[in-house]
Amino acid sequence: MVSIDTPPSALLGRAGERERLADLVGSARNGRGAALLIRGEPGIGKTALLDEAVREVAGVRVVRADGFEAEQAMPYAALQRLGAPFTELVGVLPPRQAAALRIAAGVDDGPPPDRYLVGLGMLSLLAAAAERHPLVYVIDDAHLVDPESLEVLAFVGRRLEAESVALLLGARPDARVDVAAAGVAVLELGGLDGPTSVQLLNRSAVEPVDPFLATRFAEETGGNPLALIDLAREFTAQQLTDSSLALGPVPIGLRLESTYLRAVDALPADTRRWLGVAAAESTGRPAIIDEAAHRLGVATDAAGAAERAGLASVRERVRFRHPLVRAAVYNAMPVGERREVHAVLREVADEQGRPDLAVWHAAAATSGVDDAVADRMERAADAAGGRGGTASRARLLAGAADLTTPGPARDARLIAAAEAAAAAGAAQLALELLDRIDAGAADPVTEGRLLMLRAMLALFVADPDGVRGGPATLLHAAELFHGRAPDLEQRALVRAFEVELTAEWAVTDATLPELGRRLAAGVDVADGPRSVALRGIAAHILLPYDQAVPPMRAAVEMLRRADDAQLLDLGYFGVALTMGLWDERTCIELLERTASVAREAGNLRVLDTTLWLLGEVELVRGDAAAAGRHIDGVRELRRAIGYDAEQVVNASYLAWAGAPTEVVEQLAVGILASGFVGAHTIAMSGLCTRDLADGRYAAAYERLLPMVARDFLQVTYQQLPDLVEAGVRSGHGGDPPVRSAAARLAEFAEVSGTPWIRGVSARAAALLASDDDAEPLYREAIEHYVEAGAAAELGRAHLVYGEWLRRLKRRRDARDQLRLALESFERAGAPAFAARARRELEATGEHVVAHAPGEAAVDTLTPQEATVARLASSGRTNAEIGAELFISANTVDYHLRKVFRKLGITSRRQLAERYPLR
Repeated sequence: MVSIDTPPSALLGRAGERERLADLVGSARNGRGAALLIRGEPGIGKTALLDEAVREVAGVRVVRADGFEAEQAMPYAALQRLGAPFTELVGVLPPRQAAALRIAAGVDDGPPPDRYLVGLGMLSLLAAAAERHPLVYVIDDAHLVDPESLEVLAFVGRRLEAESVALLLGARPDARVDVAAAGVAVLELGGLDGPTSVQLLNRSAVEPVDPFLATRFAEETGGNPLALIDLAREFTAQQLTDSSLALGPVPIGLRLESTYLRAVDALPADTRRWLGVAAAESTGRPAIIDEAAHRLGVATDAAGAAERAGLASVRERVRFRHPLVRAAVYNAMPVGERREVHAVLREVADEQGRPDLAVWHAAAATSGVDDAVADRMERAADAAGGRGGTASRARLLAGAADLTTPGPARDARLIAAAEAAAAAGAAQLALELLDRIDAGAADPVTEGRLLMLRAMLALFVADPDGVRGGPATLLHAAELFHGRAPDLEQRALVRAFEVELTAEWAVTDATLPELGRRLAAGVDVADGPRSVALRGIAAHILLPYDQAVPPMRAAVEMLRRADDAQLLDLGYFGVALTMGLWDERTCIELLERTASVAREAGNLRVLDTTLWLLGEVELVRGDAAAAGRHIDGVRELRRAIGYDAEQVVNASYLAWAGAPTEVVEQLAVGILASGFVGAHTIAMSGLCTRDLADGRYAAAYERLLPMVARDFLQVTYQQLPDLVEAGVRSGHGGDPPVRSAAARLAEFAEVSGTPWIRGVSARAAALLASDDDAEPLYREAIEHYVEAGAAAELGRAHLVYGEWLRRLKRRRDARDQLRLALESFERAGAPAFAARARRELEATGEHVVAHAPGEAAVDTLTPQEATVARLASSGRTNAEIGAELFISANTVDYHLRKVFRKLGITSRRQLAERYPLR
């Protein structure tokens, strides 16, 4: 909102704040973009500060927009207004980004775009527009901006770096804004200091105010500029003196609102009626307000008195002096009159081709149940969902449910609203909507959807009991779907398996064999990809390994043939199957493809999970360097989404990277308490591997024994090789668990036959073999690992072979193997194993150089610079790198220039040749 009757020169104080905004605008003019959220209470001066920041600024183009209450259920409404001046540039954007913007704007039809793809498109659009003129975007009343636009604006704000764009937002304290704009710099705007408050009060008053009283008013208003101005203008000096002697507070807050209402009451009846219409039509469109006022019998000149009183302004939009003025007018209208105004506004909006506004007014005009209006709101919700507006869809469906006759239709709208809220990341809202449904009275399909959503939300909010009980909940949902909704039944069964992997051995009320039998029963419910998936998963759980492998492979092959949409929809069960098959190549291939599809679609939440899983898989095969890159990718994505990237902690990676054991153990305890037992197992497996690297073989053996005894699908498979090495090195090579582990590995190698498992099995056999039989097995392991391409696993084969050779006094041969081991570990980023290899080499009498030439220069790169350099060295263009990292091509170029400077090179060719970053 603008301050209507305060002259431009009236802004007092705020020197530091004004300087900060001037620096931000100046930086944008010089090619360094940034965003700032100005947050403060009503009347604190946010709008005045924004006005000051862009007043008479040379060399930039200013684009402004306000948030409006009526647009809060219109997805991307604010974004459309902000992007309107640059529509001709949409055609130069990458096709997927351009399509996302057009669908979001309702211009084109198509699959609903993810809001982060819309965000990347908006970022690219602004970067392109800023090539012509530096841009300053001003969004006032951001707390009233529709959720989708707010998410996109925050995303853009977090990614601005090397663009000539400044983004300035003003908002009241609001939890929704805080969540959406997390990661955007915030300027908390408090009250004016004492002397400035007194100066403002006296400058605004007709007569001088006693200095003592002025100081008291400054204190009691908290230095709120609007409160001070209105006190001075509403009351005479004598009245202010009388107020100071009264027992009650000075008239601010609710009493300030009543002050505005008194000013309204003094106006002519037609002007009060016109103000009521304007207050109800929050978008401030004069054409709609004037026509509605005319139909309500309001004189055409009624707005003039409101302007003369300084309560409202009529220009391109109707603006109230302050939100409290609008609130006072709107709340003072009798309920019946308010509904009458909304009903007329609905008619006018419909006639003027604004059905989105009309449905909002129709709901506000309704008292009690109105199924016809509810139907209309549901259609609006479907339209919002078709544009990717999941938050707006949730809001509209929840409103439709409020107007729906209690029964199945109302419950269906509530569950659909909860599903939309969950898709938008509003887990708490989704849970609140679910709580409004009487599960006992709901039909079976609605109850099943409710249970299914509750189980998935438990993962989102990290509810330990919900996570551990998730499989049982999903199996119950599947039973409710049986015979009624076969697709939902199979979907619930696949999700039950995925939650089982999350909660692992801590699952309650659903054993793994019970789950397997229920999955097998769901195979024939319907044909299609999920049927193939369920057959493979059930076989993995229930059948002997040699019988399970064919259906497991069939399910993996189905995933490889799946189209992009199917791949995103089917989930992550393929990780368990491919790792159970010891087929890490296909596992990584599927995850990398999923990441690519998610990145193209702008689905950052799926991308986040996929990169995390890629990191875990790389750790399983020992490539900590690759895992670290994926974890950095997760960290960067969470910055883009607005989460605290510093909270991205992978306990297993920390173990591999050399963190203190007690730190990893503490993290593992916290993970276990959250119910994410699978992540706890991975962390403990990392500690076991770390114990082996450090030579603490007995400790590794003691950790591994109970883990292997639990025997949980492919998770246990990965622990068997470490158990063999720990057992042999700690004097337990003849114990049954060690012999059994080696036998199982041999079976896996014979049945599955991938290079990875053959190498694992041969290495285990070599460790258990006599000196006469071991050497061919060590060599065989190395050959298989070379074919598999797993650097750290190859390094471990060279290491144990070299250690065996040194024990036999074959020092020269040992050195050859240990050098190869050290090289593999340094390439894989496994410092603990590298230290073990160095110790062994030094024991042969060789002096070891710790780092390769040029490595120190590479180490000076920041994580984002290293990622940009790695992608550039692989031949990616700036646009491709920008799309992968969700930054603009300008920012990519900025980072690349810094990389060149730090590494002392001048071209991408030199980057690829001299610094082939892994």
